[in-house]
Amino acid sequence: MSKKLDAFLDENLTELKEQGLYNEIDPVEGPNGAIIKVRGKELINLSSNNYLGLATNEDLKQVAKDAIDQYGVGAGAVRTINGTLDLHVKLEEKLAEFKGTEAAISYQSGFNCNMAAISAVMDKNDAILSDQLNHASIIDGCRLSKAKIIAFKHSDMEDLRMKAKEATESGLYNKVMVITDGVFSMDGDIAKLPEIVEIAKEFDLITYVDDAHGSGVTGKGKGTVKHFGLEKEIDMQMGTLSKAVGVVGGYVAGKKNLIDWLKVRSRPFLFSTAVTPGDVAAITAAVQMIIDSTELHDKLWDNGDYLKKGLDALGFDIGHSETPITPCIIGDEKLTQEFSKRLFEEGVYAKSIVFPTVPKGTGRVRNMPTAAHTKEMLDEAIATYEKVGKELGVIN
Repeated sequence: MSKKLDAFLDENLTELKEQGLYNEIDPVEGPNGAIIKVRGKELINLSSNNYLGLATNEDLKQVAKDAIDQYGVGAGAVRTINGTLDLHVKLEEKLAEFKGTEAAISYQSGFNCNMAAISAVMDKNDAILSDQLNHASIIDGCRLSKAKIIAFKHSDMEDLRMKAKEATESGLYNKVMVITDGVFSMDGDIAKLPEIVEIAKEFDLITYVDDAHGSGVTGKGKGTVKHFGLEKEIDMQMGTLSKAVGVVGGYVAGKKNLIDWLKVRSRPFLFSTAVTPGDVAAITAAVQMIIDSTELHDKLWDNGDYLKKGLDALGFDIGHSETPITPCIIGDEKLTQEFSKRLFEEGVYAKSIVFPTVPKGTGRVRNMPTAAHTKEMLDEAIATYEKVGKELGVIN
């Protein structure tokens, strides 16, 4: 075994722990619902991205079981050989309907989507204008493409316009893309898509929206692009199937020629086995549920507003979220970790989020009420926040 590797790992792990940047992983002993069990302890769960509660939906569980009985547990191959089941085709048709586009393509994860789609469209002769707070998968997808990455200040449209003008007028790039999250998951704010589209039209930019935290949440469930009525203006809509949809995977939606290109040039599609039959069937049914009714969406927003109001009244810094995502911004990393630990001890599971997920000095506990929470659960969580917040001096 390598002594240098051991020394590197031990030194850096110790440093992370001393700085309060080491993340302990807690196995969940059972379903990931509004109440979870960790280390034998039942906790109110405020850390899940299971926005609509669909991950534990009984109807979807039965749909998955039926698909396994009919198709087996695996697709058996990559999509381009014989891993494309009729289930995958139905799902992609449903996703296109959901996002209001000509076509869609599904992938094994949301992370895979950004690695696949960005690098299939952009290359070393191109440039990408990327919001400074974009998700890590966007950053890695941009890096993989080898395009010139030009970061613009978060949601700063003047900075975006200036950099778009510089990039397009430089003559250095064949294509220029602007890419942004639809909903920024750590702060809960929404991208300024109408302004981005105006700038994109002016400079002929390719538009790419990662709506991982918007699909099922904004636009009456249809997503951030639908929220602004821009389905015909955005070139590439990406989203996950593991958050509001409650299962696993991701997709890209857009014009048919884009999807045809991704099917022959995006590497995760070409070289990774297709999503399993049970998952695909459950995803399709979940998307149909979101299309058919806003009931879960409306309950999610009601619970989000309720939790925000309660925490704000206590004096917590909850930022400027425009969605049910509710951060409690504490700042110091070690204090943030201690705050999360004390919440756990008092019966609330809300994980600390620190660097590198957020900038240093902006540590927070990210709270995510879902459609599955009751007001009684949220009241108990708010009371726990008050107790721990006063104990640790976060609030008066």
